[in-house]
Order: sequence, then structure tokens, then C-alpha cells
Amino acid sequence: AAGGGGRPPGPDSSLEPYVQTRIFKIIVIGDSNVGKTCLTFRFCGGTFPDKTEATIGVDFREKTVEIEGERIKVQVWDTAGQERFRKSMVEHYYRNVHAVVFVYDVTKMTSFTNLKMWIEECNGHAVPPLVPRVLVGNKCDLKDLIQVPSSMALKFADAHNMLLFETSAKDPKESQNVDAIFMCLACRLKVQRSLLCRDLEGRPGQARRLEPSHDANSKNSCPC
Repeated sequence: AAGGGGRPPGPDSSLEPYVQTRIFKIIVIGDSNVGKTCLTFRFCGGTFPDKTEATIGVDFREKTVEIEGERIKVQVWDTAGQERFRKSMVEHYYRNVHAVVFVYDVTKMTSFTNLKMWIEECNGHAVPPLVPRVLVGNKCDLKDLIQVPSSMALKFADAHNMLLFETSAKDPKESQNVDAIFMCLACRLKVQRSLLCRDLEGRPGQARRLEPSHDANSKNSCPC
């Protein structure tokens, strides 16, 4: 039956597909074999891959999360640590990045000392200072092989204004900590963009420093 002809559509579910989901691009940087691919697997898939091959070029994964009632798509870009695979992809990799994760292997001191090189590359591609950065020490389950003490890593993180996470992408018990790395960045990005919108609208907003939550059982999806 034809009824109500000519009336504009009301605010119903038919408009839902047009709601824009925000996308945050997070890149993962570090030497080869430090576990970058395994970290992204653990976050996006919740599992540790039985076998991984060396990343050639750029690997891309994404996961949709909910923060304070808003659905946000987190895109995680994983790059090859080998220089010969990276040169042609580097500019595209750093373009429009929202956050950076620097990864080292706690059992390999060289992967830690090489972080300075990765930070220089990041700065050399004009990544803005306001782009959040975190430091991740992976493979902490190998306690007898650790070469990089937490105190050294923390001092480095403080000097470069980064939060430090020590975790293991392999150990299932560490999966919450792996999630916290990316969720912390997503929360921080959400806060930054909310403050930016307020400033653009002429409403003053005050930035706040974000720290990781110590309550692992908190129902809040934001770990910071």
C-alpha cells in the first residue's frame, strides 16, 4: 500500500551503512626476526602462527575494535627488516601514519642498539612529533637468554618519550599485553583527534598524558 508518499526518510537503520568508521594506521618497525609479524598476528588474529616466512615488502592486517562506544578500524602495517626489500616501499609505508611501534628482541642486543637507526629513518620521513610512538621488547618468555635489561630499555624509552611494553607474541598468557600495545595507541589517537576537533570548533581542550592501566581485568577497552 502506498502511504506517506513524499515524506523524507526518518533516522532509521537504513542510514547505518553510511556511518564512517575511523581508520588508524599503525606501522611496526624493527630489525628482521624480532617478531614484528608475530605481534601483528597475535593482535589481529589472536593466535601465534606455527610457521612464518620472512616478510617481503609490506604485510598488512586490520582489526575493528570498540573504544567508548565508537567502532575504530586499526590497520597494522608490518615491514620487512631486510634493507633490500624495503627501499622501494619505504615512502608508501610512512605515508599518512598515525602511530609507530618500534620492536626489538630482548635476547639480541644488536636489535636494541639498532633502534636509533630506525628512529632516524622514521624522523627522516617527516613523521610529525605528535604521532604517538611506543617501544616493544619482544620474546620476554626467553628469560635465560635476555640481553637487554628492562632498566636499559626504560631509560631509552623515557629519552624518546615512548611507553615501554615487554611482552611475548608466542606466549598465550601474554596476549592481553600484546592487545594493550595497539589498544593503547588507538585510545591515544582517539583522544588526540577529539581534542583537535574541539580546538577546531573553538572549544578549548586539555591534553592528558596516557599511561598503561595496571588493572588487567578492567572492562574498559582502553588500557591507557
